[in-house]
Amino acid sequence: MATVNVFEQYFSAECMVNEVQRHAALVMLISTSEKGHICYEAAVTFFPHRDEEDYMISYDAYYARVLYEGKGRRSKKREQGLISKLPAEIDALAEACGGRIFWDQPLQDARYG
Repeated sequence: MATVNVFEQYFSAECMVNEVQRHAALVMLISTSEKGHICYEAAVTFFPHRDEEDYMISYDAYYARVLYEGKGRRSKKREQGLISKLPAEIDALAEACGGRIFWDQPLQDARYG
C-alpha cells in the first residue's frame, strides 16, 4: 500500500476539541493506492499551536472524508481537480466539528507530493 500526501498546508484555525482550544490546522489531500485501486481523502487535523514554533500534531482532532475511490492509479489531472475542491470539503469537515479554517492565513507554504 502506498500512501502519499498529495497536498498539505498549515493554516491558522480555531476549534475546541476535548476541552483544548486549537489555533491551527493541517489540511491534506491524501492518496492511497494498492493493487490497481486508488482512494483520495480530504483530511484536516486541528492542533493547539501555542506559539510560532509549536507544530505538534494532536490526532484527537482528525477529520476525513473520502473524495474519490475506484480502480486506477494516481492522476495529476484528477488531483488538480480535487485540490481545487479541497477548501469546500475541508470547510464542511471543520463546520461539522465546530471548527473554522482561516484560508487567508497560511502558516507555511503548501507542499505537494
